[in-house]
Amino acid sequence: MASAQAGRTPSVRDLLSHPRGGPTVLRIVLGTHLRRLREGCGISREAAGESIRGSHAKISRLELGRVSAKERDIADLLTLYGVTDKTQREQFLALARQASTPGWWQKYGDVLPSWFETMIGLEEAASIIRTYEVQFVPGLLQTPDYARACIRLGNPRATDRQVDRRVELRMRRQDLLLREHAPKLWAVVDEAALTRPMGGPAAMRIQIRHLREMAERPNVTLQIAPFRLGGLAAAGGPVTILRFLEPDLPDIVYLEQLNSALYLDKREDVEDYLAVMDSLCATAEPHGRTPDTLDRVLVSQGLEDADG
Repeated sequence: MASAQAGRTPSVRDLLSHPRGGPTVLRIVLGTHLRRLREGCGISREAAGESIRGSHAKISRLELGRVSAKERDIADLLTLYGVTDKTQREQFLALARQASTPGWWQKYGDVLPSWFETMIGLEEAASIIRTYEVQFVPGLLQTPDYARACIRLGNPRATDRQVDRRVELRMRRQDLLLREHAPKLWAVVDEAALTRPMGGPAAMRIQIRHLREMAERPNVTLQIAPFRLGGLAAAGGPVTILRFLEPDLPDIVYLEQLNSALYLDKREDVEDYLAVMDSLCATAEPHGRTPDTLDRVLVSQGLEDADG
């Protein structure tokens, strides 16, 4: 059976040589390979679960990358699936060890919801992040004061320390846009998000100027959907689509709700949202007009003459 999977081994080896995205993505890739091995052997989840003293639900969570795995369990599964080559087994075990290493965001566990932890890990590995926002500036483009106003709005019972921690986490997330080999961020922002006075005039002035600066970065494309367009294809709410260089990761659609989130990776679902996103990008003002649009917003909101 190991020879039947030889064509897939280089992906694991390459990932070990150039890891991207931290434990979240490594767990997903490991789970994908384990599922392929199991299905190639014609073994059920129930049988696989019994081999590691667990259940079919445990195998399902493992294959979806939702939990880390003990090396003992991985070793037992590899034996069950007929993987006997020492080099190949060590590659899988090394991947399991890396997948169990905590990400940088773990230190924010006191304010980081488990459903959003996955999103941060996916952002870290993404090559392209496409997002549409209706009410707010995207989190990856927010300034501290603007972020603080948004966080207080969504967490009215949070303490000052909890708000500070959430702001710090949001700013830390933005580091990925500034690093070497940064992902491409392609954002469409509704004009309503730019005219809603989050944090007051001073905060909005700084925020809009920050957007103007970020739009000049080579890895950031920013489009504004102006009021004059009327209805928009994604009027139902914000949406983010993540694409990855790792071939074992499909495009993922992220839909955030008040206290939870949906992660969609079925091809038909992703294609529907990609079509919506493409329609939004075709309808919104082109990136080249964004500086003029932002300047116009500053003037219309009476923010252009004040010192930052």
